[in-house]
Amino acid sequence: MAADEAEKARGKRAALSFAAVALVLGLPLWWKTTETYRASLPYAEISALGSLQFQLTVPVSVVFAKGALSGAQQRRLPFADTKEKESFLNSKTSITSRYEMAYRSATATEQAALAMATVHETDIALLPLQENSLGALTVYVIPDTSLLLPQGVGVYIGTHRSAVMRCPQGSRDVLAATSARVQQIAQAMSFTTDSIAAALSDRVPTDQLGTDTRRPFKSSLGYEITFSLLNPDPKSHDVHWDIEAAVSSYVQPFLSKLSSVANFSVASQILYYAVLGVSPRFDEASSSFTLSAASLPHVINPVEARLGSSAASLYPVLNFLLYVPERIHAPLYIQDKDGVAVGTNAFHSPRWGGIMVYNIEHPAPAKASLPLRVDVDMVRVMEVFLAQLRLLFGISRVPLPEEFLLASPGSEGLADWELDRLLWTRTVENIATVSTTLTSLAQLLDKIGNIVIKDDVASEVYRAVASAQTAMLELASGHLGAAFQASKEAVTSSERAFFDPSLLHLLYFPDDQKFAIYIPLFLPMAVPILLSLVKILREAKESKKEPAKTD
Repeated sequence: MAADEAEKARGKRAALSFAAVALVLGLPLWWKTTETYRASLPYAEISALGSLQFQLTVPVSVVFAKGALSGAQQRRLPFADTKEKESFLNSKTSITSRYEMAYRSATATEQAALAMATVHETDIALLPLQENSLGALTVYVIPDTSLLLPQGVGVYIGTHRSAVMRCPQGSRDVLAATSARVQQIAQAMSFTTDSIAAALSDRVPTDQLGTDTRRPFKSSLGYEITFSLLNPDPKSHDVHWDIEAAVSSYVQPFLSKLSSVANFSVASQILYYAVLGVSPRFDEASSSFTLSAASLPHVINPVEARLGSSAASLYPVLNFLLYVPERIHAPLYIQDKDGVAVGTNAFHSPRWGGIMVYNIEHPAPAKASLPLRVDVDMVRVMEVFLAQLRLLFGISRVPLPEEFLLASPGSEGLADWELDRLLWTRTVENIATVSTTLTSLAQLLDKIGNIVIKDDVASEVYRAVASAQTAMLELASGHLGAAFQASKEAVTSSERAFFDPSLLHLLYFPDDQKFAIYIPLFLPMAVPILLSLVKILREAKESKKEPAKTD
């Protein structure tokens, strides 16, 4: 009898020991080893990035030449003034344009440059004297009687980051009138609300955007440019083009100027028997063939299938096609929506590229030996492609008053202030892209709770948030170069975090599938333990009742 009692006591202790080990040690150990590791993320900072309150500051130095101001006005120099204008694009996005103007007198060296014969020479001489920082402008104010500017020209905007203007006359407050004119010049050389709204096209209602908003390519860390020569009739035309020399002379200086914006690669190819997807219409009046504006959208798709560059590229591809018409369809001209022949005989497609039709000036006679050698005039071709390239990057001339004179950008095809104008929009666009990417990532991770968040992913998110915040602060301080670099770093980090392979939700099982895996493992062990505990509890209750009956 005593042995049975000892055996039961030993069984109870064994069952309690198994239960204690399973509950105290096994269950916490299993929970800890199977839990999803999720590094902490700055959700509050990401949410704050969703509200984009941009403050764009443009530092402007206003330099008065000798004789531009009266003695009393001259004694007020130097001093500073600030002009602000706030525009609300929507409930979460606003732009504050801030122009910090510092007024001073011209130095002796600047005065000597302003006394040169032509304003072009003055523009070159003033370049070493300016603060060569991105986004900073200098406006030189000359007397109204000066002969530096041509007759009828009130403002000259050079190829660098400076402008020359006549001092306003006929106003009681010359300094106030000068300030208003300088602000107008600064808007033309830096940014406008419309240009920033175009950069935020995904956040702005369509009624607030211009018609050409969708034309430029979206901001990217790199672009691939492909020049293609289409020869649909090689039996009739032996076409030669010196594309290497043309790219070196026209395109490469332009891309070198944009090297701080993105990385570029240039390629070229010749495609034979590549025809357009639309049959030209013969015009008896001019004895030529025409392509109407309505048929142009149908031209690209059949040709694009043979280009073969976009499918293998990680970056956006800009396509520029030179098409030499077939002999039976020559000459071929492009017409606009009004039926008038386009002067350049070319057209461009938003966020894709451009096509130019190149007619042979002296076609071969009917009995001439074929194929006819054709040497392409690359100067005429590259002028068209360079103009299209500017449009595809959003570099277009803004409407200005008639008294404004713009200098030619020269061989580089891009003025310094036009580069700054592009950097303003790209910086804002990058910050908006980072905000959208991180917000989407935070929502994804919040929705799928069993996705692992590794430390390197979290560090990229923190780096992206910090870089975006730095870019916002640098924009407010007027440091465009630092702001743009910070925005590029923010885009890079946010994309690394968003596209990290460890965040692929298909790698993780839903919770119900996890339980389906673990229950067959734990149930055979848990059932005996639970039955033993139930038996021990039942026996304990019965043992308490027996003494009460005995009494």
